[in-house]
Amino acid sequence: MIDDVLDPASAAVPTAEQCVLGPLLRRRAAAAPAAPYALMPDGDLWTYARTLRETEETAAALQALGVVPGELVLSWLPNGPDALRAWYGVNLAGAVLVPLNIAYRGAILRQVIADSGAEVLICRPSLAARLEDSDDAVGAVRTVVLLPGPEDAAQDVEALAGRLATRFRVETALRADRAEFAEPVPAPRPWDPQTVIYTSGTTGPSKGVVSSYAHLYSSCTAAFHGMAGPEDRYLLQLPLFHAGGTIGAYGMLVHGGSVTVVPAFTTGEFWPLIRRTGTTLCTLLGVMATYLLKQPPLPQDTAHPLRAAYVIPFTEGATEFSKRFGVPVRALFNMTEVSCPVLSAPDHHPGVPMHCGEPRPGIAARVVDDHDREVADGEAGELVLRADRPWSFLSGYLGRPAETAAVWRNGWFHTGDTFRRAPDGGLVFVDRKKDAIRRRGENISSFEVEAQAVAHPGVLEAAAVAVPGDEGEDEVLLVVADRDPSAPVDPAALLEFLRERLAHFMLPRYIRVLPELPKTPTGKPTKHTLRAEGVVAGTWDREAAGIRIRREKIV
Repeated sequence: MIDDVLDPASAAVPTAEQCVLGPLLRRRAAAAPAAPYALMPDGDLWTYARTLRETEETAAALQALGVVPGELVLSWLPNGPDALRAWYGVNLAGAVLVPLNIAYRGAILRQVIADSGAEVLICRPSLAARLEDSDDAVGAVRTVVLLPGPEDAAQDVEALAGRLATRFRVETALRADRAEFAEPVPAPRPWDPQTVIYTSGTTGPSKGVVSSYAHLYSSCTAAFHGMAGPEDRYLLQLPLFHAGGTIGAYGMLVHGGSVTVVPAFTTGEFWPLIRRTGTTLCTLLGVMATYLLKQPPLPQDTAHPLRAAYVIPFTEGATEFSKRFGVPVRALFNMTEVSCPVLSAPDHHPGVPMHCGEPRPGIAARVVDDHDREVADGEAGELVLRADRPWSFLSGYLGRPAETAAVWRNGWFHTGDTFRRAPDGGLVFVDRKKDAIRRRGENISSFEVEAQAVAHPGVLEAAAVAVPGDEGEDEVLLVVADRDPSAPVDPAALLEFLRERLAHFMLPRYIRVLPELPKTPTGKPTKHTLRAEGVVAGTWDREAAGIRIRREKIV
């Protein structure tokens, strides 16, 4: 048993034995070779010993392909054994993993591949077929490794490999035949890059966040310190191209626990999976908790092994989720660039919607105006951060020194998120700085509007954005997706529902109903797309419907 996990509050840089993949995995496999590490989607269970064996074999195969220490390697795979061994194999070979979102195609695919400069791409055949769409979609890629999934027929893979072979060196396996793994020289150090993870691109082009081993380790220990141990199993439903996925997988490695690996979150399968696999910990992002709450109540709702969950963002639904399913919930604020800097205590949360907890020990946090001057408690401003531990935030944006310098203005990391400091000293999320809406002299949090909209029984998900109004003012456009397309949401009825829940100035003038919201490859609503589209044909306008909203007179 490894019992020397650093306290997240420590300013010490973790050692290679604590945070670098090779030494850490070997220590785990030596201490508990038969202990479970990863329960795969097909039911196959990887012990720590097997995980090490798979990792060494993959690293040897990569070395045989010519991969050298420090090289960036693209991995374009869904959650599963191939994605895990590709990640760990790349790192064991001393190289840097660049995981690609499996939803990437077209312009964003071309941009990210070119931006990475990577020469080796490991991927599913069905994804590699997208490379045929355009000659400029491959950047510097010279070698493509096809790892077929259960759905890939051998003859189809062979045909695709033949077509790709006119442009690339193509391999159809990542196994070492006669090759022996050789320890990389130089060996990776805690401050060396481990991954480059691309941001979701909600406000602009995706940027590659360069993350060191010490950075990911700091995120893992901040998230799971005092929560996870060898008996715990985390539900790895967030993708491994997402920071949330990497923190879950590596966090269990750091703390000696295990993971239940699934391709993605599925509402109907969530609780059966939790019960069947003995999963004790999970993270619910976005509307996952809402989806689960909108399922019919069942007698066995509280009969499960799940003992803790992060719910992000922490809306009113988080408290309702905790009560209905009997699961203690925690709030957390994180970004790919930082290391879980704000979170609530394991056994306490104030229950305030969008309250993210307090800055954890070892983190300094300020709420500032546009000129980096601290604002008064209760006033909204941008959250800026510092960490006591070196290397525990991003090392920079890949190939973007100007943007790296800008985000570190005046020596503080600028999150781009608006918060206000609560009376209890905690931090309450207001909005993404670029998503804030100002109407009639009032600042409106799009998240607050969205949280109340999804409380409507007919609304599955929502996004609120600013659109041009009269005399230079913003108006609120609320875009919602139906929970049941056969019973679409009535905009006028939704407005009446919101009148009892929102201040008058926050009520949307325009309501647009869609079957599904447009999203980034990481599943976040593309608000910049909705803003650009604006008020399109078919959008309901309350003023055109003769509905006037006025301030309530208080005497």
